[in-house]
Amino acid sequence: MSEPAHTTPAAEGGPVTVSVSRRVNPGREDDYEAWVHGIAAAASEFPGHQGINVLRPSAQTGGRYVLIYRFDSDAHAAAWEASDQRAHWIEKLEGITGDEDERKRVTGLEVWFDLPDVPAAAHAPRYKMALVLIMVVFGLVFPLQVYLGPAMAGFPAWLRSLVIVIIQVLLMTYLVMPRVTALLKPWLFSSR
Repeated sequence: MSEPAHTTPAAEGGPVTVSVSRRVNPGREDDYEAWVHGIAAAASEFPGHQGINVLRPSAQTGGRYVLIYRFDSDAHAAAWEASDQRAHWIEKLEGITGDEDERKRVTGLEVWFDLPDVPAAAHAPRYKMALVLIMVVFGLVFPLQVYLGPAMAGFPAWLRSLVIVIIQVLLMTYLVMPRVTALLKPWLFSSR
């Protein structure tokens, strides 16, 4: 089964998230659920695999199943995607799913704008991502410099910068960006 893709260039060594949206033929939902368990088990055997999430048909997914899988690097994701095991499982979809699959692959900074309830075909325009990142990075780095700068006055400049960058990236990844992206979802993913 072919899988058309919206693909962005992958950063070497960066994490990769791929979402695949499929419409399951009526009455074949149990077969698809069994298929998901099988392909998830097969993917988990591959180096760099970081998990699979399944969104079941809803208004947010356009009535489609969305399978989201993650690998720690583009090379590991590519190894899975080119594997005989994956090809075997894709062949098993014959008769279970209907129309063409929709794929979205995000790497690098785009991962910060990835929402599990956004259909696979949707992606935020780069200018909107840039605007949000400028605001968020400034909103984190400035206070970190103001409050941590004096406490680290005796540290070498490179170490002060490293500490601030580590805190900023961790805050963005785990606390700030999931909330900002969810809050701005109507604007980020609109066609305007």
